[in-house]
Amino acid sequence: MLKELDAMLDMPITLFVVLAVGAIIGIAFEKAFAAADREKRRAYWRGRNSAKKITSRTRFTSVSSVETAQSRDSTQVAAEQLKVVMNADFQSRALLNKPERRLLDCIDQVLADECPGWRAMGQVSLGEILYSRDKDAFWAINAKRVDLLIVDRDCRPLHAVEFQGTGHHGSPETAARDAIKKEALRRAGIGYVEVVSGNTPAEVRDMVRKLANVHKVKPAPPAA
Repeated sequence: MLKELDAMLDMPITLFVVLAVGAIIGIAFEKAFAAADREKRRAYWRGRNSAKKITSRTRFTSVSSVETAQSRDSTQVAAEQLKVVMNADFQSRALLNKPERRLLDCIDQVLADECPGWRAMGQVSLGEILYSRDKDAFWAINAKRVDLLIVDRDCRPLHAVEFQGTGHHGSPETAARDAIKKEALRRAGIGYVEVVSGNTPAEVRDMVRKLANVHKVKPAPPAA
């Protein structure tokens, strides 16, 4: 058998065919591994759909556990989640912190004067106001939120308002999250503005008025 193999390898055409087959097999394995890796990333993002603001100390959902849960029957998963919830204690907490509440009050006052029917909403999930056919892109933004969102009388999103307190940009992770939100909103035609802790109420009111003027309907020209 070894002599026959040596004889085959002495033939250039046979050697070329052997190498070609090996290359094809290698490419097939590479594609399979890449597909498996993409599926793991998708599973991770799908798992984040139900997540809120999780710190590094409280992060307990791993890719493997998400994949295991998704392989089960959905009814069984729901039953297990209910069991966990029934054995846990919950406490309510404020939707907005104190600076965010002050900002919301200021924005609401300006909207009432400048754009009756418009309103501001707090802690809005991007998955509720954005959609993409690209599933990876959608799951990348689905669980992210904006501090405040200005909507019109039909609840169509107009402008996202982010409050940047002291030390907000202290980590590359935070800056990356903000960049993702900003780009997704920009591509959907939704405005994005930032209010920093040093802004005065007068500056905030002026900013909101400018945002309102962008969408105000221009008066019709007088009839000839």
